[in-house]
Formats: sequence, structure tokens, C-alpha cells
Amino acid sequence: MNNVYEAPETIRKMLIAAWALIYSLGPELRAEAMYDMDDPRRFDWDFIPKPDRVGVPLHRLDSHQRTLVHLLLAAGLSERGYTQALAIMSMENILRERETPALGVAVGDFRHSDSYFISFYGRPAFEDTWGWRLLGHHLSLSYTIIDQRYLTMTPSNMGAQPAQAGVLSPLSREEQLAFELLGSLGAALGKRAVIHDVAPADYCTRQVPFIGRAEYPDFVDLGIPSYQITEHDRQALKFEKDRPAGISGVELDEGQRRLLSDIIDCYIGRAPEEVAARHRERVLGRGIDSVYFAWAGATRQAAPHYYRIQTPDILIEFANAIDSGNHIHSVWRDLRNDLGHDLLISSRERIAVHGHHLDTRLTPSVPDSEQPAELQDTREPGRVDGRRAVGRAQLPHRGPQVGLDGLRAQPEFGRYLHVAGAYCHEPECIQLTRGQSANGRGRCSRPARQVAA
Repeated sequence: MNNVYEAPETIRKMLIAAWALIYSLGPELRAEAMYDMDDPRRFDWDFIPKPDRVGVPLHRLDSHQRTLVHLLLAAGLSERGYTQALAIMSMENILRERETPALGVAVGDFRHSDSYFISFYGRPAFEDTWGWRLLGHHLSLSYTIIDQRYLTMTPSNMGAQPAQAGVLSPLSREEQLAFELLGSLGAALGKRAVIHDVAPADYCTRQVPFIGRAEYPDFVDLGIPSYQITEHDRQALKFEKDRPAGISGVELDEGQRRLLSDIIDCYIGRAPEEVAARHRERVLGRGIDSVYFAWAGATRQAAPHYYRIQTPDILIEFANAIDSGNHIHSVWRDLRNDLGHDLLISSRERIAVHGHHLDTRLTPSVPDSEQPAELQDTREPGRVDGRRAVGRAQLPHRGPQVGLDGLRAQPEFGRYLHVAGAYCHEPECIQLTRGQSANGRGRCSRPARQVAA
């Protein structure tokens, strides 16, 4: 089923946009924007306001760089998804105006539409593995590209506070369709669809990077103690991968199935059509009997409510409990491949056994015996050193490429020769010579030496 994640056109657009943005950054911003693929902060997709976000906030970018961020964002979303993201970001301006009387003018330092952080992980390059994320209040979009072949874009989180303000209501369709489906079920089926009369404060799966076999909601949403649930509520709202709650799609009539499909498409349809089409096909291919719909909380609007849709492959959660149903969180998750989980494991296992084209194209087929000893490959045939086996994304440089003239690859030992006096503007080099490069392209004064990958 890996072909579900193949998206060559979307990946190509993302790669070109990422290159343009990365090359536009000076050394300081580039160092702040780029991280190893295995950096643990990649797995923190939590969208609450916090003081220690990683990446570069949009307000620190110039006009051209912000345009490049939006070019990248638009490449990763459908037109509807992109406009939803823009509306969610704009909602921060509404929050600033509403919260200033109580919190003071300092609230403007984190409640504005430019308080969203862009970050990159791994090495954006041909045939390589990397990722990027745009993260801020109520918007968390994580993309993982594996070997330039597979793409995952979950967790894909969108929220809205307030749920509606003036003409802004970015998640109204996700909510309205679900109420229509619930209202159409009738007494008997509706009673079975409602798994509990209390809604969770937030997602039942919370913000874990990989969903476990079972998950329980928190007692409160982080930082909002005004709405709390009990241990009894947590047990009733329990999520289980192998035991979906609620009613199966096979119990619905044709119109209700269409509504259920439309709700699912609200989430999958946030993706570019190339991506969305494959995920729709997977959901439909499983059969409607494998799709479950569950509701919790009030069955009317303007009161705390929650729903989830579960299939063998994906999970959708919608929570609107805070402020009497005026504070929405919604997320599309992949039960096996959030943040590229299973696909990354498969890729690394394959590389450990068979190697990778990015290595073989730079490694002599028959090493010259006169090659300096320190550059000769003394490994046993077929062996991959531990550094590479962990994951290619930890090797940020792969030999001479356009714009990478500060480093020269010596791949036999997974090491790189740093060339003194060369023009360097790659992030790894900048980190070694912080403050000694100007505008991302300054001569390095560091002595020539080997630098571990």
C-alpha cells in the first residue's frame, strides 16, 4: 500500500520551493531553520502557544522570503486547504483584539498572523529524505518526504478560536456536515453513535507523535482548566486502534454515506489533489463497513461536542468543547505513517542492506590502491556504517553540488573535508563558523579538517 504515499509532482514542487527559501536565508536564519531528521523536536507537532518553538517565525523574514514560505505552503495544500490555513492564521488578529483588554498590549507579541514558524529537517535534495513544517497556534502542518518517492502530511491539524468571527469560519463545513449526519441517524442509530454524553477537552489521542494501541484524553486542555472531564469520562472516550467506537458506515443509507464521505473529504481534501485522490481511493477501497463514526457530548451547536471517524488506516478527530463550543481543534492522522513512521523504518532497513544511489554514485567501483589510506573504504562488502544505518537524513552533505562548494565529500567513511578559505553557505558549515560568514556566503576562516557527517 506504499503507492498511496507516492506524490512525485507535489514532492517536486515542494523541493523547488524549499530550495528557493533555504538559499534566500542568511547564515543565522538558516541555522535556526534546519535540523537533523532525527532531531526529537521534529516529533513535537503541538500547536499551542509556547515560548520555545523551533524554526524561524514569519515575522523575521523579509517580503520575498514570506512569499517563498507561502509558495511552499500552497504546494503542500489544495486551494481550499490553503485558504483555510490563511483564515486560521488571520484569526490570531481577532484573538489579539479580544484578549488585549484582559491581558494587555503584550498579547500582541504572540497573537498575530506572523507568529508561525517554518522549519526543515534532513537534507532537501534529489532522492533524499527530509521534512518541513509550518507550526503555530491552531495550525500544525508536517510533511515528510522519503527518498523523493513517498510523502506523508500527517498529523494535519487545523483549529479555530473563535469558531467564527465576521466572515472567517475556516472549519464550519467540518462541523456542519457532522451535525447533519448526526441529525439524520434517527433515535436508535443516533443513540449508538453517541459513545458518551461528555465531550473531551481536546483530542482523545492528544498530541502523541505516533498513536498507540489505546489512547485516553487528558482531563483538561493545556492551559485551559475551565473545562474538565473525569476519569469515568476518559474511560468512556477511550480510543482503540483495533476496536473502533460508534457505528459502521455499512449501517447508513446512501445519503448518510454521502455525508460521511463528504466529512472525510473535508480533511483529506486539505491535501493537493494528487495526494488526496490516493487517500480517497484507499478509504473507499477498504469498504464502507470499515469506516466508523462516533460522537460525544452535546448534540446541538453552541455546546461542547466531539466526533471522530476511524478506518484501519486513518483517524479524524474534531473537538469543540472549550468556551461552550466556540474553540475548534480538528486533525487528520495516519495510524501507521504520522511523520513518516513506517515508511522511514522501511527506507532505513532497505538502505542498510542495499545501500543508496546517493552513496554509490560517489563511491569508486574499484578503489585505487594508491588512494590515501585515510580515504580508502575498509568496510566489509555490503556493510553500512552505523551512522548511515540510522538514517540518510543525518548526512546533510553529499559531495559537490551547485551551491555546496564549501564542502567536498569523502563518502567512504561518511565524513566531509572542510576546505579552508572556500565560499561556504551550507547550514552545517555555518554552524561551525557562526558569525564568520556574511549573508550566507562568506569565506570560512576555519582550518581545513575532516568534519563528521
